[in-house]
Amino acid sequence: MADTLLKCTTRHVRLFTARVDNQDLVPSADELTLDLDPDNEFLWSDAVVSKVQQRFQQLVEAGAGGELSDYSLRRIGTDLEGYIRQLLQAGELSYNPDGRVQNFSMGLPRTPDLL
Repeated sequence: MADTLLKCTTRHVRLFTARVDNQDLVPSADELTLDLDPDNEFLWSDAVVSKVQQRFQQLVEAGAGGELSDYSLRRIGTDLEGYIRQLLQAGELSYNPDGRVQNFSMGLPRTPDLL
């Protein structure tokens, strides 16, 4: 497995069975790397990034000892994607107005003038 890089890619989450070494991904059987919002669709505060990282850690710990497969990575990625949506709907996260794409992939912004 150490020679094979498994990955999961959702709209806002990329997971790799790898570690980052000099800005390169090096396959690793016992490490997961999280790439959060690679397209910069959202504006991230340190507190919100920390919440997502904590959720990621909880999911990894919950799956510890189980098989690391494409399926298990997709489950983690899907859960994180849902968590990001919750943060957006709760107003803790907002869309980046300077982002490359304005497609509101998680729904229209919830602002008082739009409600």
